[in-house]
Amino acid sequence: MYKIDAERDRQYIEEFRKQPIGAHSPGLQRLLNIMRHDPTGYQVVLICRKPFAEWVLGTMPPNRLDGPIAIEDSPVFLSREEAEWEVFRRRWRQHTGEDINQPFRD
Repeated sequence: MYKIDAERDRQYIEEFRKQPIGAHSPGLQRLLNIMRHDPTGYQVVLICRKPFAEWVLGTMPPNRLDGPIAIEDSPVFLSREEAEWEVFRRRWRQHTGEDINQPFRD
């Protein structure tokens, strides 16, 4: 399985920040495929609270039969893109140990 090399893969952070939804370069797509798999089984996911209006984050348990998704009350995101950015930031930290200290939009 491919692994994330923070030094090499850092170049894809800005690409994702500019376009979190849609077609991505092969390098970013490889990175996203890796980030979408969590070896611990816990997975950060988006939850739409109001269609096209509000999103929050949740964490799925390793075994989906073990319990419900743990839903966070905040922050509440007003765009899917902004919520996707936060998921990306959390998954990056989980896989690399590094924080991305950039807002979704400057």
